[in-house]
Amino acid sequence: MSVITNIEDLRVLAEKRVPRMFYDYADSGSWTESTYRANAADFQTIKLRQRVAVNMENRSTATTMIGQNVAMPVAIAPTGLTGMQHADGEILAARAAKKFGIPFTLSTMSICSIEDVARETGNHPFWFQLYVMKDRDYIERLIDRAKAAHCSALVLTLDLQIIGQRHKDLKNGLSAPPKLTVANILNMMTKPRWGLGMLGTKRHGFGNIVGHVKGVENMGSLSEWTAKQFDPALNWGDVEWIKKRWGGKLILKGIQDVEDARLAVNSGADALIVSNHGGRQLDGAESSIRALPKIVDAVGKEIEVHMDGGIRSGQDVLKARAMGAQGTYIGRAFLYGLGAMGEAGVSKALEIIRNELDLTMAFCGHTNIKTVDKGILLPGTYPT
Repeated sequence: MSVITNIEDLRVLAEKRVPRMFYDYADSGSWTESTYRANAADFQTIKLRQRVAVNMENRSTATTMIGQNVAMPVAIAPTGLTGMQHADGEILAARAAKKFGIPFTLSTMSICSIEDVARETGNHPFWFQLYVMKDRDYIERLIDRAKAAHCSALVLTLDLQIIGQRHKDLKNGLSAPPKLTVANILNMMTKPRWGLGMLGTKRHGFGNIVGHVKGVENMGSLSEWTAKQFDPALNWGDVEWIKKRWGGKLILKGIQDVEDARLAVNSGADALIVSNHGGRQLDGAESSIRALPKIVDAVGKEIEVHMDGGIRSGQDVLKARAMGAQGTYIGRAFLYGLGAMGEAGVSKALEIIRNELDLTMAFCGHTNIKTVDKGILLPGTYPT
């Protein structure tokens, strides 16, 4: 294996090692994928100001997100089916995040359950992402399970009341576990490392759902249930109800518009995430980095603003921080590492990002992430 120096190296390796349907699930957007591509591309148009002859000793990327100490302003984003990129994927990613000193966010649609992750990480606090289902009794119990696992924040996703169409998933017949069609079997036979890992774990389905919902005991009934259960009627009243039920730190994910950002402030949430769901929902929506400054200007003094979408390097993290994001989230970047090399790959992705963040910050004349602002950006190259 050649030397891995950046996130793209991990992506290339993951593509070789992960079955096609699961690699495509992670590496795709909705419809034409224009927003998916813009999320990353729009970072590249923002240029940095290089400074010289400043003391670059004693650098620190450490800061806080919702009052919690983080080694750098990055959290692992909630991603569904993480345990299909690599056996026990959520547990491995949570362990890597714990060692590194950043938050790990577990998705409702994870393969490993809340209890699995809590037990296998020594009850180290992690964040839990919630999708709102029509079955409110299940949602109440899910929130209670997150409390029992000592989750230190609840991330409520607001932009998936209905699911955007992702062509690759339909063509691949995406399911967990995968359907044993001839095409899938032939593809999985070319991924022996992945297959051996999956043979060594019992976790092949949606661990937060199967066995926790009446009538959902197998994959057939699960797919039927999820298709019917995402709640298109979700509204700000539900946010208030969830905030009361949870009682802890609440982060609202999926804010792209200033009006919605103001409603997020009014809801009493602790933070919002500027996000278009990685370009997987409304194709043609603005990239997250372009949406970020308007939202920071409108509500940044009243609520902590985070962002996700398109972050593939430490330079992207630094640019987002300069434009007012207190924290950022990586989804695909850590999934590539996981698919490529398991826990070591996630750790490698985090090391790559922190190294790029640290060096770029120094080249821009700063030694502490907390002092970084728009002054590091070349005027006229960034959205306002």
